[in-house]
Amino acid sequence: MDHRRFSRGGAATWLLFLISLIGVLLVVWLLTDIFEKKQEARYSYIKTQELAWGEPDPDKWKANFPREYAAYMKTMKTSELAETSPYARYGGSEAVSKLDKDPRMKRLFAGYGFGVDYNEDRGHMNAVPDMLAIKRLGDKKPGSCMTCKSPQVPLFMEKNGAATFYKTPVKELVETHGFKYSISCGDCHNAETMELLVRRPAYIEAQNRRGIDIAAHDQNSKRTDACAQCHVEYYWPKETNYLTFPWDKGLSIDSIEAYYDSIDFYDWVHAESGAKLVKMQHPEYELWSSGVHSRSGVGCADCHMPYTRDGSIKITDHWIRSPYMNMTNACLTCHRESEDEMAQRIREIQDRTWHLMDRSEAAIIAAIDAIVAAKNAGATDEELEEARKFHRKAHIRWDFVSAENSMGFHSPQESTRMLGDAIDYARQGELSATKLLAKHGKLEVAALTQ
Repeated sequence: MDHRRFSRGGAATWLLFLISLIGVLLVVWLLTDIFEKKQEARYSYIKTQELAWGEPDPDKWKANFPREYAAYMKTMKTSELAETSPYARYGGSEAVSKLDKDPRMKRLFAGYGFGVDYNEDRGHMNAVPDMLAIKRLGDKKPGSCMTCKSPQVPLFMEKNGAATFYKTPVKELVETHGFKYSISCGDCHNAETMELLVRRPAYIEAQNRRGIDIAAHDQNSKRTDACAQCHVEYYWPKETNYLTFPWDKGLSIDSIEAYYDSIDFYDWVHAESGAKLVKMQHPEYELWSSGVHSRSGVGCADCHMPYTRDGSIKITDHWIRSPYMNMTNACLTCHRESEDEMAQRIREIQDRTWHLMDRSEAAIIAAIDAIVAAKNAGATDEELEEARKFHRKAHIRWDFVSAENSMGFHSPQESTRMLGDAIDYARQGELSATKLLAKHGKLEVAALTQ
């Protein structure tokens, strides 16, 4: 027997065995790792602490939802959106005065609280302190003002009824009932199941009047419902303070205006022109509803709270922020362009919207000046009615875009249309008042044709 041949054959056999063993071990390790990651992903929610229904203190949710809590706490870091940041070209998260940035607003809101104090919105977790700090709040402001500021609101409503909450002054809610927590986990989630919730009755009531049953909505729709219950235009009848959304005729500015006209609603009478005006309140949902993202089934959370990964776990990013800050997850999962291209598109839309807003404001101020001049010339209220109606129509459209927080991005075409109409109505109001100047002998008619 050739012992050398046997030795070589035995060595080859052992080498083959060793390679096979290593291969088997690698496969076992890989399968084990996959199994562990699947288990980790499946059990991403581990309950370590019992939470009361609607628990308003976000710190108590931390133990069960550490990833979401850590991300959500970033909404407190306003330095990320400082005024010098490109993310904050037309907004941001610093509590700066809008009146200082745009002094014309003092005249646009003359005779109303927003002409005295009007600040930029900050993150959700600043909602209560920011509201309590504004000068226009006063001691008698109804709870309606606080409806979307705190997770303590739905708890109070469930115990005492929505109508009672709306009638209770904010001061009493804070000093007597201990309202102190800003928007947090309990506003949107069932702590046991993490099911998304709509806990503000005004949204449910408004959708029901439109024939929409939000209880039948799927999870994707609920990711928008949770935001839409607050990011909307609203009002309350002065007799009841019952919070109501003006959607009975539709969501467009024309439909909302028609609704307000049908009930002769106005927030205040303009101190200079005498027009009955409406103050718009952050109508993000209404504007989004007319845009391409809405028509494509893209909801609020898809862009402002996109899915992200923490290890093997897929979670919703609870750092609620502008998609401009997070374009890889917020934009590029659908769009195939580069970040630079997407950023340029955003800037172009917002620059165009801002330019038209600037021209709208100039036109409205010109209308106010003309109405004041006509009134001083002796024009009666009956004669000024047309010009004042044009002022109302121009103001409601300008303010719809101004108060909305995307600087036109949620629906660029609709924003452009509204601002174009605002300029047109303001100039018609100016012309109407100027004709009265001529009628009362304060202006040569020939000047109108020059």
